Order: sequence, then structure tokens, then C-alpha cells
Amino acid sequence: MANLAQPLIAPEKIPHTHIEDLIAIVTGTLMVSFGVVMLKQAGALTGSTAGIAFLISYLTHCSFGLAFFLINLPFYWLAVRRMGWAFTLKTFSAVGLVSIFTQLHPLFVHFDALNPFYATLFGNLIMGIGFIVLFRHKASLGGINILALWLQDRSGIRAGKLQMAVDTCVVLASLFVVSLPMLAVSIGGAVILNLLIAMNHRPGRYSGV
Repeated sequence: MANLAQPLIAPEKIPHTHIEDLIAIVTGTLMVSFGVVMLKQAGALTGSTAGIAFLISYLTHCSFGLAFFLINLPFYWLAVRRMGWAFTLKTFSAVGLVSIFTQLHPLFVHFDALNPFYATLFGNLIMGIGFIVLFRHKASLGGINILALWLQDRSGIRAGKLQMAVDTCVVLASLFVVSLPMLAVSIGGAVILNLLIAMNHRPGRYSGV
């Protein structure tokens, strides 16, 4: 009979291969960028650096992709110092792909009839899944994501909780850009996105490296 008092041996952590990382980054950025396109067509907003990029695109003639790429540039310095070159290069690639994919999706997909409330909630859900894929392969989409992941690794503060607080502030700052009903559903979408991250990406839950 097995000794029930014997401590369980933790399974060996098997690192992701470069091919697995590549596939995950492409998959995650495709999902995030598709969610962005849905939000953009619905006239909705989200939080974090993506929310700032939305505001810039709504208020100027700058595209979301270009604004998103430029906003993230200052955060790479923190990423290199705190998270290392591997994380930074993956994140730079992910940000670049999202910027490109948001320009490419409309060439292949067009929504003739899209309920803005459904698009906002479902778009955030898709984005949340994409974020989890990126996080689990040691990548992010820059900006607040870098800060959130660094604090989670150093202090145990869940990335989703920090992002929820920041995202809500960003969406509230958009009060004069969108209508009140769209602002309310945008906040609801941001909450759904970050609850999804908080439930599925936290210390001890996932052992991938």
C-alpha cells in the first residue's frame, strides 16, 4: 500500500520550445487584434495602453495600430531592466503583430450588422483569451501589461486586479468621447476581460515556462 504521508513530487517543468512560443504569439495577437477590430467598429473603448490608443484614434486621424505601437515604445526600457531581453523581444513582436493585424483584419472581414453592446462584451472576451495565451508564453502587449506582470512576479499582486483598476480609470477618462450607454458597456467589457485574466493567470495555477 502506498505511503499516503509521502509528499507529492511536483511535475517537472518543461520549457516551451521556440516554435511553441511563435505559434502562441501569433495566435494570441490574432485573437487580441480581432477583438480590437470588433470594439473599433462598435465605437467602444477598453483600458490599458490599448484604451489610450483608441482615444487617440477617435480624436485624431492616427490609426489604432500606429498609436498602439508608438505608445508602447517607452515601456520597453522597463521590460529590459525588469523582465529580461527574451520577454522584451516577445513583447515587442506581439505589439508589432497586433498593430499589423488590426490593419489587416478589415481587409478580410467586414461586419454589416454588428450590435455594439454584443461586440463590446464579446470582443473583450476574445481579447482576454488572447492575453492569457501571451502571458503563458512569457509575452505581453506592453504598457500596463509589463507593469502588471512585473508586480505579480515581484509582489504577488494579481495582474488582472491591477489592470482592472487601471482600465476602469482609462475608460472613465473617455466620458467625453463616447455616449454614456457605450461607456457603461465598455466598463463592463473591461471588467470581463480582467476577471478572465485574474481567474486563469495567477501564481501557482500554471506551470508553463
